[in-house]
Amino acid sequence: MTDPYMKTEKEKILSGEMYSPFVAGLSENRARLGDLIHQYNLLTPSETDGKQTLARTILDATEEKNFTVEQSFYCDYVHKIHIGNNFFSNFNCAISAIGLVSIGVDILFSSAKKDDLEYAKPIAIGNNAWIAGNVVILPGVTTGDNTIIGAGNVVTKNIPANVIAVGNSCKVIREI
Repeated sequence: MTDPYMKTEKEKILSGEMYSPFVAGLSENRARLGDLIHQYNLLTPSETDGKQTLARTILDATEEKNFTVEQSFYCDYVHKIHIGNNFFSNFNCAISAIGLVSIGVDILFSSAKKDDLEYAKPIAIGNNAWIAGNVVILPGVTTGDNTIIGAGNVVTKNIPANVIAVGNSCKVIREI
């Protein structure tokens, strides 16, 4: 007989306790969510109704919520992602969490500004440069020739030629 006071693994996840990820139900949930995300990312940009339907399922969003999630979108086997109204996620958004994720109202996961206004400043990368993986170069920034930007860095200011730059915000650490 099952103890009515014993929590399920899903209840443990949602309450922030240690849990076993390989029990029945959780594996199936991961596979189902993975299938939904895969389907979502395969839709063409013009398939707006299909994208909204799948995104509403993945994000647990009601019909009255106004939101946009650009493709590609990824998440772990999150049990609930609650989004507030007026949510925008630009492309390549990844939410890596297992428990509840709660996102407020009027949220941008983007380089765009609020108030429906954007600006377009050029980005210039010099010759013979190496920009490592997952680097973000903000609008209006220039990097010089023969420059190395370390992986995962955010470049917010101009970087001169012939240097290695790392950090958040990215800073020159030495000349080459």
